[in-house]
Amino acid sequence: MNHRIILLAHGSSDKRWCDTFEQLASPTLDAVPDSRIAYMELAEPSLDTIITEGTAEGVSQFTIVPLFLAAGRHLRKDVPAMISELEKANGVTIKLAPPIGENPLLGQAIRDLVLQQLDTSAT
Repeated sequence: MNHRIILLAHGSSDKRWCDTFEQLASPTLDAVPDSRIAYMELAEPSLDTIITEGTAEGVSQFTIVPLFLAAGRHLRKDVPAMISELEKANGVTIKLAPPIGENPLLGQAIRDLVLQQLDTSAT
């Protein structure tokens, strides 16, 4: 495959935090061939590691889907700077998708979880 999807999480030195994001990413990683999870900082695999590995495997196009609720400083400045460096260093194209929090489907999923919690609290 010449295109790879990367689910990008912030990262943490706390393994429990990373485990939570890996569980969240698991359905996508299972459903989307050749997709990966990467961390912006404090955890492995890093974005650099995933891009370098993909490039070595012949991947030339990447799409990063940020597992962030909103576009703060990291998504407005840090990640685009990282992308620019990685594109130059690896000769690849990297697209940055909007953070998942901007998608209305996430709001609907949160609503469903809250309603489910209310149902279990009522019993």
